[in-house]
Amino acid sequence: MLIPFEVPLTPARLIKRYKRFLADVVLDDGRELTVHCPNTGSMRNCGQPGDRVWLRLEQKPGRKLPGSWELVEVAPGELACVHSARANRVVAAALQAGLLQPLGGYAQQRAEVSLRAGGSRFDFLLSEPSECVVEVKCVTLALGGGEGAFPDAVSLRGQKHLLELSEIAASGRRACLLFCVMHSGIDRVRPADEIDPEYGRLLRAAVAAGVEVLAWSVWPTPEGLQVRGELPVLL
Repeated sequence: MLIPFEVPLTPARLIKRYKRFLADVVLDDGRELTVHCPNTGSMRNCGQPGDRVWLRLEQKPGRKLPGSWELVEVAPGELACVHSARANRVVAAALQAGLLQPLGGYAQQRAEVSLRAGGSRFDFLLSEPSECVVEVKCVTLALGGGEGAFPDAVSLRGQKHLLELSEIAASGRRACLLFCVMHSGIDRVRPADEIDPEYGRLLRAAVAAGVEVLAWSVWPTPEGLQVRGELPVLL
């Protein structure tokens, strides 16, 4: 299944990323632009000066920047999607199409659901006939040899999600953490213990409490995001 981009992407070369949300690029015709970088993480191993990138350029009234950075070629023939919010959109489409078999069989799908006052908002609540809480994490950190890891920086928010998913599972409800792997060079996923050891500890504790952990491969292309299939999670 290919989920196309809203508009055709424009190729460019990365000059630099800075202030987290800005990137300077040069188009193939020599023009230099500053575009939005829609990624709050460290983007470790994603995007070095001179790398080939693809942009979504849109002229909209009131928009300060001419577009957003979407893809980067991290190695010859290997692409990553740096627009992390697309992970939820891809998962929503895949759920509706019945492509995520372990999460099939639910008649209803709601996004951004809070289960209790003061608690986290989870990405999806699947229901009917039963319920399943799903939290999605975008994976783009490739460590070489097909190995990917999450997170790419210490994630207090991710740690909180794991604690709450563990509570949900311990109460007898179904809870799932879904790694959406938007990097064509990754064929397996593990917790990044060397970056956030507490996240790794909490992830293993969550599994022991009954939380299901899945990883799904999504290959970025300039034409769109291709939902491929399940990947192993190494704990």
